[in-house]
Amino acid sequence: MSIPPLYPLVPAQVSSRRTFISGSASLVLAAMGCERVFGAVKSLPKFTSYPFTLGVASGDPSPDGVVLWTRLAPQPLEGGGMDPVPVEVSWQVAEDEAMSKVVRQGTSIATPEWGHSVHVEVDGLQPDRWYWYQFRAGTEVSPKARTRTFPAIDTLPDRLRFAVASCQHYETGLYTAYEHMAREDLDLVIHLGDYIYEDGGIDKRVRKHTGPEITTLDHYRNRHAQYKTDPALQAMHAIAPWLVTWDDHEFDNNCAGDISEHPDVKKEDFLLRRAAAYQAYYEHMPLRRSAMPKGPDMLLYRKLGYGRLTDFHVLDTRQYRSDQPCGDHNKPPCPESLSPDTSLLGAIQRDWLFEGLAKSPSTWNILAQQVMMARVDRVAGESIGYSMDQWPSCEMERRRLLKFLHDQRVSNPVVLTGDIHSNWANNLIADFDDLESKIVATEFVGTSISSGGDGLLKPKTLDATYAENPFVKFHSTERGYIRCEVTPELWKSDYQAIEYVSRPGAPLHTRASFVVESGKAGLQEA
Repeated sequence: MSIPPLYPLVPAQVSSRRTFISGSASLVLAAMGCERVFGAVKSLPKFTSYPFTLGVASGDPSPDGVVLWTRLAPQPLEGGGMDPVPVEVSWQVAEDEAMSKVVRQGTSIATPEWGHSVHVEVDGLQPDRWYWYQFRAGTEVSPKARTRTFPAIDTLPDRLRFAVASCQHYETGLYTAYEHMAREDLDLVIHLGDYIYEDGGIDKRVRKHTGPEITTLDHYRNRHAQYKTDPALQAMHAIAPWLVTWDDHEFDNNCAGDISEHPDVKKEDFLLRRAAAYQAYYEHMPLRRSAMPKGPDMLLYRKLGYGRLTDFHVLDTRQYRSDQPCGDHNKPPCPESLSPDTSLLGAIQRDWLFEGLAKSPSTWNILAQQVMMARVDRVAGESIGYSMDQWPSCEMERRRLLKFLHDQRVSNPVVLTGDIHSNWANNLIADFDDLESKIVATEFVGTSISSGGDGLLKPKTLDATYAENPFVKFHSTERGYIRCEVTPELWKSDYQAIEYVSRPGAPLHTRASFVVESGKAGLQEA
């Protein structure tokens, strides 16, 4: 099967949001014929060095297919090091690691406009089984990697095993967590954002970013490439398919829609930077064509079903959100945070989510999203402090969502969260002003892979956190990930922690384990 070439919807000369949108139609038309637009495609390119330096990846599985990804980058930290011409890349999918039983194959075109990245949407595969895949460009062959399809939509699988990861600051720690994750026998990895960080390189850290704070397309490409060169991250991508969504650092810290955290940044400049960030994100992730960015806009929220066992509702709480109210940080409620117009999801995404939840036939409904939903009081004593970058900043929308889960009797809702470099296991209750109110859903917040550096099993604020927030059943600030096993009857989450990321070799510990019984909201210690 031959996959048409991809063309960017962000021309290099754009100067405004209007230019982005008006240029889209002509670029879509250009995508119909690579040779007419760019000249001959190189089918036997000569590379200055090995072109598959960033590895390979797969993602967004369906019952009959999956997305396969790679990017040609012989000089990964120098813009990729490719000549500005399109290159033919062939691919194969096989039933065995030796690649002797090929079931699908074809060619794709890696264009300079998309950083010589390749996104292949393979179909025609069998449901609920593992496959191997590989790319070839000229005489060079990529590493082999493993992926899998999801079960058929009308089946009820016996089990799903996946890991939840987020926040992998390259400078502040090693990716030891991925080394341990690779031994977990997983069907899937869910990454909840902060795949890269945008700040410039700082000396005397564990590792150092290349270049300044990233603002241009070349900057973002080089930063993604630097992260992708990490062996542990590459290896984990090669073991199982991923579901990805972003948070703020894929673009800019605490971004809120088209609003910068810095008041002197012009909206037009901010959108230009966002377009660069979004294009580079797409170029480096195993995402479907439906997620292809259009200038400063990119449709990332989506639903994927693992048979009738789980529905994954993957959310985007950055692109459409209101500005952080109350001056941001930890604050008591203010009129803006209590306004019904303040939103993390935006009206269109919220309506899409509610419709998907109401119609879901699955046993478990998973919200894979970025910021903590529980209304955690971060201040001890009579004073109150809620994070204005999290769901309490949009209190009415948060209440509306929990009420919807309750009133519509959504089957077994579980919220998966990243962002805050710490572990939390929370019961989501109907009314956080009444701490005895009914439990509506469960929230598992996973710590960072490396962001924040070495952590603590018992932070100094632990006792106060539990005292102020009895719905919190576990909290720690070590690095690591969450391992989840889901069956029709039971959900189990294990908090997998490593003691340090400042040096290699940290051991793995299961610090806490919780289960949720199907049909019974709320955490129980395993």
